Amino acid sequence: MEICLPRFSRSAALSLCVALFLAALTCALPLASAQDWAKTLLNKSPRHQEWVKVTHGSRTIDAFIVYPEVSHKAPVVLLIHEIFGLSDWARSMADDIAAMGYIVIAPDLLSGFGPNSGGTAAFADQQAAMKAVSGLDPASVTADLNAAADYALKLPAANGKLAVIGFCWGGGKSFLFATQRRDLTAAFVFYGSPPPVDALKSITAPVYGFYGGNDARITSTVPDTKTAMAGASKTYDPVIYDNAGHGFMRAGEDPSNTNPANTTARTEAMERLESLLKGM
Repeated sequence: MEICLPRFSRSAALSLCVALFLAALTCALPLASAQDWAKTLLNKSPRHQEWVKVTHGSRTIDAFIVYPEVSHKAPVVLLIHEIFGLSDWARSMADDIAAMGYIVIAPDLLSGFGPNSGGTAAFADQQAAMKAVSGLDPASVTADLNAAADYALKLPAANGKLAVIGFCWGGGKSFLFATQRRDLTAAFVFYGSPPPVDALKSITAPVYGFYGGNDARITSTVPDTKTAMAGASKTYDPVIYDNAGHGFMRAGEDPSNTNPANTTARTEAMERLESLLKGM
């Protein structure tokens, strides 16, 4: 029996091969770093979100802003992303803080450093973004953060108060930013490394730390930091969450999380953060 097969033009056959290849590739890609759940949370938010261009000198950075639904002017919170860049989760975290009643600005510190002069979204994968963040010039980071903070403070809806919050790599940068910015009301450090001891004397705002019990690489720095901050007569209030790992704020709401302590730590840290922010 003769079986008749459809005839394809060369272009159609090529298109079919490409489609099959992409489908196979998609199935083979790991989904561990996907943050579709964070995108879903952002899409469900009732708050106003927008992207803005922040310019200082010859440099322009993209920044994500979320406004709270309030009837009065609100404090500004400068959010510094993880080593992964301004991810969907970082923007979702900005939205969570805005829900507490604050204007949140989250600059993409990879702006202009990605392929084709793009930012975080332009990098091929998470490893590439991590490498780029690790290679950022500290002076450029500080200038970008100051520009983003100044931009947000000038918004008509802002009341002039400023806090900084950072996670992972951004946690270390938030601690360092506290040594460089005199008008800060508070600094929130989520599992970030401390700045050099000599820089601590320049801090003018209270610093609140959030650390994972199973994150010795970072949490082991807490005792010496407490001693150094006390010696400099500065306020430093760290809390260590038992059995939580590094990045528990993100992992604690990730559907793929397998450590219940991360979820508990995130819940408790969010409650503490909201209470401390109200103190502003």
